[in-house]
Amino acid sequence: MDARGIGFDTSAGRKADAGWIRRFLMDAAAGFSAKVKVAELREKSQAELTQTLDQYKRDLLDLKVQQVAGAAAAKSSKIRDVRKNIARVLTVITQQNRDAVRAKYAGKKHIPIDLRVKKTRALRRAMTKSEVSRITLRQQKKNIHFARRQYAIKA
Repeated sequence: MDARGIGFDTSAGRKADAGWIRRFLMDAAAGFSAKVKVAELREKSQAELTQTLDQYKRDLLDLKVQQVAGAAAAKSSKIRDVRKNIARVLTVITQQNRDAVRAKYAGKKHIPIDLRVKKTRALRRAMTKSEVSRITLRQQKKNIHFARRQYAIKA
């Protein structure tokens, strides 16, 4: 087999399947792609992501129409790929929106509940260090008037 994966497969001793090239080129011409890279999606702007999402939704609709019309079983795997691509695009859009809101509320006193740190219920309700160290007025008076006595022990 040569570097492109086309030609003779020496290990099996038969010619490699060249039909996948034809199928790949037909799918590429139709606008179907196998798997979109999330790193590529993160580089796009919000408008580009929305256009990509619309394109994938149209592709999914076309594939479903072809499936109902009785197309080949290979379309079902393409439907799955397109659905996963839609999910990836939506995930990146959501992450970008959350990052923008996080940046907006950075340094503010009140943060939206869904952006706060989850932790556990007990940890969220626990007193802060400053609250623990505070002393009531009554305790302050007790500390002043009834200070702890110090005894010197003769050795």
